[in-house]
Amino acid sequence: METVEMNSVSLKRPHSEDDVTNADEIKRQKISEKSETGNDSGQSVETVTGQPDKSLLEDTKNEIIPNEESEEQEDEELEDSDEDGDPESFADMMKHGLTESDVGITKFVSSHKGFSGILKERYSDFVVHEIGKDGRVSHLDDFSVPVDDEVNFEDPSEETFTVLSDEDKQRLEELQLLKNKETSVAIEVIEDTKEKRTVIHQAVKSLFPGLETKTEDRDGKKYIIAYHAAGKKALAKVRTATDPRKHSWPKSRGSYCHFVLYKENKDTMDAINVLSKFLRVKPNIFSYMGTKDKRAITVQEIAVLRITAQRLAHLNKCLMNFKLGNFSYKNHPLKLGELQGNHFTVVLRNITGTDDQIEQAMHSLREIGFINYYGMQRFGTTAVPTYQIGRAILQNSWNEVMDLILKPRPGAEKGYLVKCREEWAKTKDPAAALKKLPVKRCVEGQLLRGLLKYGMKNIISAFGIIPRNNRLMYIHSYQSYVWNNMVSKRIEEYGLRAVPGDLTLKGATAVHIEEGDVDNYTIHDVVMPLPGFDVIYPKHKIGEAYKEMLVADNLDINNMRHKIRDYSLSGAYRKIIIRPQNVNWEVVAYDDPRIPLFTTDLDKLEGKPLPVLPTDGKFRALKMEFSLPPSTYATMAIREVLKMDTSIKNQTQLNTTWLR
Repeated sequence: METVEMNSVSLKRPHSEDDVTNADEIKRQKISEKSETGNDSGQSVETVTGQPDKSLLEDTKNEIIPNEESEEQEDEELEDSDEDGDPESFADMMKHGLTESDVGITKFVSSHKGFSGILKERYSDFVVHEIGKDGRVSHLDDFSVPVDDEVNFEDPSEETFTVLSDEDKQRLEELQLLKNKETSVAIEVIEDTKEKRTVIHQAVKSLFPGLETKTEDRDGKKYIIAYHAAGKKALAKVRTATDPRKHSWPKSRGSYCHFVLYKENKDTMDAINVLSKFLRVKPNIFSYMGTKDKRAITVQEIAVLRITAQRLAHLNKCLMNFKLGNFSYKNHPLKLGELQGNHFTVVLRNITGTDDQIEQAMHSLREIGFINYYGMQRFGTTAVPTYQIGRAILQNSWNEVMDLILKPRPGAEKGYLVKCREEWAKTKDPAAALKKLPVKRCVEGQLLRGLLKYGMKNIISAFGIIPRNNRLMYIHSYQSYVWNNMVSKRIEEYGLRAVPGDLTLKGATAVHIEEGDVDNYTIHDVVMPLPGFDVIYPKHKIGEAYKEMLVADNLDINNMRHKIRDYSLSGAYRKIIIRPQNVNWEVVAYDDPRIPLFTTDLDKLEGKPLPVLPTDGKFRALKMEFSLPPSTYATMAIREVLKMDTSIKNQTQLNTTWLR
């Protein structure tokens, strides 16, 4: 499975697009199934971020603990309102965060002298285009809707667009966008026939997704009442994958509408939850090849079961930060992991390197590549790294698991979490700590609810309330921590050449490289294992180093099966060096940090001209493009170019200095 992780440090720089978030949009787009999840075997391409990987999401849909609608809205508002403070105070809090060396990221493969640059000064400085299994790069370049041979009730007729007056449309739009306090809009049926009422019902639902309708008699007159479907469980049935719509679907049309989703500063799961809410369907009728995280502009393919392109296209009129296009009908959904990777367009602003340094760095990236470390995001942002919790789970140290998740910790955290932790440390009372926590959907809230339900003597069951993918995130983080440390040792010991005892893949099977055929392999053929019960280890010093590291953590490398099946680690293999494809770069000058330095798919569709840049600006930026395969982190490629620590702790300090 693939996840493109892009939550940034969220420093409040001047002119950041983050500053224009619309409060009404936040309320309207509250997400019902947002969760932090772990990634084991998919693509995890990350920028400088701090939240745990979001992967294995196919299981999440059935694992999320249900919450009341009102609680969800309160949670969402709190999550968005309690943002990071000014950059200086945030930098001070991040002094307790992790650095790269804390998680085993210590080596480089290139010989050039490093230089500094600011990564993701704006989220629009990082653009990701998904590469499908056929090698085609996803682009949004067409808003047109395909025409069917058969007419379908779902497809609005011409009368649909004219039956509502301009005044009706304005009132309905305000209702849809929650721009006033009205809970419904009444439309009088002037020519009362069943056919007329049907057309009005269809017009409202087609033109204003998210609204539901019903017919009422008032003073002897018929009215169509439009109201918000979201949150009105008693008023509208939510369709499922097995019961998507009550209307007919043309036999000649594929059951799945595929489309390209262009999103800005939105997480993929957030986006799908918003789409499902406006379409009045369950999120699990959507499918995709990989998740793309929030702080970036991303373009990817999505498929949805039996929702027409016309209905999807109407969403472009009312959703912020999304655009849908390139519609087509096919007979199959999309599957997680069915992709070749992602193509990145990245801007590093305010660079200090000379032209020679930059040329050397980019040539090295293209010819040699970078160490395929798991990026900083894999390990969390706070003073308690996720790998420590994973290690405690594997050790069966459940009191430690509980303590690590709930105890007070220094560093950057939201105020209500700080109060919750203080209450827990003082009372060890789940109910009292839970009262301090208005956001119940976080891991801390879920664990406290589990302790309240199962008691302090049954921590395993209490921990099991947390969605499965979130729980697995911790042990996958520990595997990644071990892998990073072992790869650093491997490169320190043997350098950038294949040596006898290394591992390589023959198909899906790992084999040792023997003395006699070592000349047939390069460093690009070498893989190393994530620890587990179904892998083999190198036959040189690094094999012993694995055992020593796990022994130091009170774990047995020969017994990675856990008494709880979910926590048994089978292991996997991972290439130690990745060579990006389609590497291109350009150094540009600029004066205004607010202006974009390239055009996006949406810019091109809207006819926006290329930015005009000065030939001799105050600042210099490195624009770089490259493609990466699944299971690689973009930040680690950028780290190799800059030769600098990509941790939030270090980047925050760099950005704070830049702001000053």
